[in-house]
Amino acid sequence: MSIHEAAITWQHAPHESEANTYSRNHIVALNGRQEVNVSASVEFKGDANCADPEQMLISAVSSCHMLFFLAIAEMQGLKVTSYQDDPKGYLERNDKKGMAITRIELSPRITFGGDKVPEQETINKIHSKAHSSCFIRNSVTAEVTINAV
Repeated sequence: MSIHEAAITWQHAPHESEANTYSRNHIVALNGRQEVNVSASVEFKGDANCADPEQMLISAVSSCHMLFFLAIAEMQGLKVTSYQDDPKGYLERNDKKGMAITRIELSPRITFGGDKVPEQETINKIHSKAHSSCFIRNSVTAEVTINAV
């Protein structure tokens, strides 16, 4: 077991463009004293210059998948030289008449180096194992699909 922590800080301030409401901007502090400027998404009166919680969720799913993919590839003697992804999350109405990130699409682009370049079938199997192993993926109810490029 491990424990993961963050610190959230928000201070009342007027909204930048709407006088009758408050700013959604806040700071998320992570390990290593990293600070991320966060706000609501623009559709919910947030600041477009900040990350929003939905972006952080989909990036966590993508990052977790990538880390498992890299570990599995290394265990199989494969050398990954680059990994890029542009994940997309869909905030939609769910069965409970609320809103949720119902679908997350990963689109990893991977470059291999070295003498051992895997076949597409091997890459697909690594994605499948990474998908089933990812802690964050196993923690969300959204459907996660992998559209490997």
